Amino acid sequence: MNLSEICAHPKKYDLKVSSLGEPELDSPVQGQSFVDDNSRVCLATKIEQIESLKHRKEEIPSLGIAGPRKKLFHDPAQTRVAIVTCGGLCPGLNNVIKGLVEVLIYDYGVRQIFGIRYGYQGLNPHYGLTPVNMTLEKVDDIHEAGGTILGSSRGNQDPKVMVDTLMQRLNVNILFCVGGDGTLRGAQDIVKEITRRKAPISVVCIPKTIDNDLNLIDRTFGFETCVQSAAEIIKSAHVEANGIPNGLGLVKIMGRDSGFIAAHASLASTVANFCIIPEVPLVLDGHNGLLKALDRRFFKYRKDHAVIVVAEGAGQDLFNTAATKDASGNVLKHDIGHFLIDKITAHFRKNGKVTNIKYIDPSYIIRSIPANSSDAIFCFQLAENAVHAAMAGKTDLVIGSINGEFVLVPLAYVVSERKKIDTEGALWHAVIGSTRQNDYFYDNSFESELPGYSAAMDYLPGAKTK
Repeated sequence: MNLSEICAHPKKYDLKVSSLGEPELDSPVQGQSFVDDNSRVCLATKIEQIESLKHRKEEIPSLGIAGPRKKLFHDPAQTRVAIVTCGGLCPGLNNVIKGLVEVLIYDYGVRQIFGIRYGYQGLNPHYGLTPVNMTLEKVDDIHEAGGTILGSSRGNQDPKVMVDTLMQRLNVNILFCVGGDGTLRGAQDIVKEITRRKAPISVVCIPKTIDNDLNLIDRTFGFETCVQSAAEIIKSAHVEANGIPNGLGLVKIMGRDSGFIAAHASLASTVANFCIIPEVPLVLDGHNGLLKALDRRFFKYRKDHAVIVVAEGAGQDLFNTAATKDASGNVLKHDIGHFLIDKITAHFRKNGKVTNIKYIDPSYIIRSIPANSSDAIFCFQLAENAVHAAMAGKTDLVIGSINGEFVLVPLAYVVSERKKIDTEGALWHAVIGSTRQNDYFYDNSFESELPGYSAAMDYLPGAKTK
């Protein structure tokens, strides 16, 4: 269900979002143009794609544009809303919560808003978690802090129990789910149970995955804050590596299955010498392996330091033990950071050299910081469009950004697969150009087995530059 497949075979895919029924109530929203349900964004952006579809007389695939509708399905005076945040922490969660509450109250006059505590656990009475009454005063300054004031958790609960809570205990009309792929899969289960009961409850999701790897969506909130913070940490690793003999700064960055953070942060920092991502197989040994590449950097190019940025999901095939899963069903990755430390240390020691590795794993530091200005704006816009969609009776959808527009994406498409870096595309080519890592991986003019290799490695003159 990725973008290329949809554009190639649009007849196979229905990109219209579900609705609870015909909206009949006048919207109270003022000072903003209403969006017609027929307004859509074209997914095929290349002329050759569009011409091919026209030639085949096929409909050009598109997504509905998000925004306020002239008519509402839910009566604001009777609407009761629940907000839940799930999964790992991410910059911007509090911004989204604040945005939802403010738009519901200011634009629609909705006053009954419940914050569900600790993710989907809060929808299971077994945990005894009382919902929080969300008011303007409650959310006034929460954007200044990281994390989520509602708390979070991983793992799904029984959808029947959760829908019982929504219908019987809270009597809500709208549920906002803020989270990543695990949260969205849980929302799918909730939608199925709501549909089975024919209950008039809108379920609208706001995508939160710090890895920026959700299908059909250009950007998820928190990603830019994460890249900004990670780039500064990579610069710190560069300083550390430069400050010691034969220094090597190793930074492990989030990215279970996609290397977007590692790639963008490496580009932003400009000091990374190697960027290792899940999309590119990691080879350690042999003529074009990482260990030989480090030899070339230190010996042939006579650099006395190196900086490696590695995504957490890279090199998983190098481990012999089977992976396990967390409560949300995500595969728990083996620790590639400490694995590389051991392998690099052993390699240098074998050649009579002791390298000084400075290892940094900033995951929880980055996850818990407040959103930067760009993400803060983006969070509010996502929240605003989520409220507009829900009040109009839209359901089973994700609010996303694609081609510069906020759109309504059917939930099933977002969780169908992960977005990955195109290793033949412009982003990865820019990373290769910035790091110059292929100079070290594929320089056939150098052999580390040259006489005097170990002695030369005892002292490596050269400028302390990249």
